[in-house]
Amino acid sequence: MKDLILLFALAAAAGFTPQAIAAREAAADVTPVADITFSMRTEISNGQLVFVGNAGAIKDVVNPELRVPEGAVVAITVTNGDGAMHDIAVPDFGVQSDQIVGQGSSTTIVFRAAKAGTFEYVCTIPGHRAAGMFGKLIVGDVEEVVSTAVDIAKNPMEVDTPVGDRAPQHISYDLLTTEVEGRLSDGSTYRYWTFNDTVPGPFLRIRTGDTVTINLKNADDSVNIHSVDFHAVTGPGGGAAVTQVAPGQTKSFTFKALNPGLYVYHCATPMIAHHISNGMYGMILVEPEGGLPAVDREFYIMQGELYTAQKHGSRGLQEFSVDKLLDENPEHLMFNGSMEALTKTYRMEANVGETVRMYFGVGGPNLISSFHVIGEVFDRVFDQASLTSPPLTDVQTTLVAPGGATVVEFKVDYPGKYILVDHALSRAEKGLAGFLHVNGAADPTIFNTSEAIDHASGH
Repeated sequence: MKDLILLFALAAAAGFTPQAIAAREAAADVTPVADITFSMRTEISNGQLVFVGNAGAIKDVVNPELRVPEGAVVAITVTNGDGAMHDIAVPDFGVQSDQIVGQGSSTTIVFRAAKAGTFEYVCTIPGHRAAGMFGKLIVGDVEEVVSTAVDIAKNPMEVDTPVGDRAPQHISYDLLTTEVEGRLSDGSTYRYWTFNDTVPGPFLRIRTGDTVTINLKNADDSVNIHSVDFHAVTGPGGGAAVTQVAPGQTKSFTFKALNPGLYVYHCATPMIAHHISNGMYGMILVEPEGGLPAVDREFYIMQGELYTAQKHGSRGLQEFSVDKLLDENPEHLMFNGSMEALTKTYRMEANVGETVRMYFGVGGPNLISSFHVIGEVFDRVFDQASLTSPPLTDVQTTLVAPGGATVVEFKVDYPGKYILVDHALSRAEKGLAGFLHVNGAADPTIFNTSEAIDHASGH
């Protein structure tokens, strides 16, 4: 007890008076007398929840980088500036603060930065990391290494050319299977397996009656055998039975498009779920005779899952976990390949009065999607991507099975940022979100309020 009183006395003498101290190391290894102190506050900034520096080099910096020497005792004090519930944690050092509620309340964590590297500090309140409350803690002389990871995220605007009212043709597509380290999120990467270096692979667009030749080459530097199975193909394995290609090899087949619809294609080399999860999926649109009616905007979107040994939010190269795959427990879920593909990497836009068509599919390999656009209603849903059945009308959320697809259409009537989600909304915390930005004048007869829009509301 005397030792504890002495420690607090030393802390007071140093001008350090924490309201709450979270220290998971033994008292012999860490002392409340900090070598380095940081002070931050919580705020809402540009529609996000953030930490903001209070003083010194980090003053007024949003989610500042905190740099400390290896071995230093670090104190981080956070003051509540927005009134909501918050905390702060540095998971790699096993420290987490008390929760603070109400403007002006504060908390402090104290820990020893016992290992060099780049780590994360974060608010652990559910939803707050996704809303922007995280930053970097850099310990020691960490050399910033320029990442060689490639951007595998698929551009949702790449929907190929509508077929129109043309006669059947003979069309050839070349697909290249690759194994590349790609960007998963800011600070994390994954060893993706792809068709043509993107996840999903290219959007192929044909019409019924077309004769199509698929040339599948496996890159010379691949390690694994790959293949392709088209759900639009009538034939052995959808083509997979004749396209098991070793590294450097090319195989081909030709099929006739007998049925209109929007169909998934994917790798079908054992372990099939592993190949699909790693990014080997895409879609082919088989338009009916005469083509689809013209719309103002078209987007190509696919939902996928990654199963990694590291927890969601971990930094660095993420490693595949077969156990989590078999348990159907993904750490990451995403639209178009990466965490930020449809929120930062690519910007989907439309103007008030335009009609939007989304070609949506689930690569999977395991989870059903409850596809929903927050703040909109689907005027037409071509259920299970059947283009010859009458569409459903006035639909809020539509189910899409793994290896399945849908086509949704809606007119955008009001400006704003509309969020694409799987309405199994816990999945948003693992990266599953996209934005549709609608520009134009507001019509107060459709929506009207004197209240300010809260961009931190999750909407």
